[in-house]
Amino acid sequence: MYKYLDQGVHAEVLDFPGVISCGQNLEEARRMLASALVDMAETNLLYGQPLPRPDPTSSDPDADIEEPIHLLLTAASRITQMPQSAVP
Repeated sequence: MYKYLDQGVHAEVLDFPGVISCGQNLEEARRMLASALVDMAETNLLYGQPLPRPDPTSSDPDADIEEPIHLLLTAASRITQMPQSAVP
């Protein structure tokens, strides 16, 4: 959701709490919002919290523009070798 303000463009993912950003123009607001979405999703996963389910019915009557934003994450695994003496 994007809303034009005197100072720029407010951006928010309505169905992912905490994903809010802003930009000087719509292009910058879109970029910043995409980055905020990835950051929040990675933080949720890091802390073992589930990601919110997308809700296509989420809407804000005050929004100037509403459009979908898609989250694409890739999984990776890290293996750390610990010396045998460090294992209790």
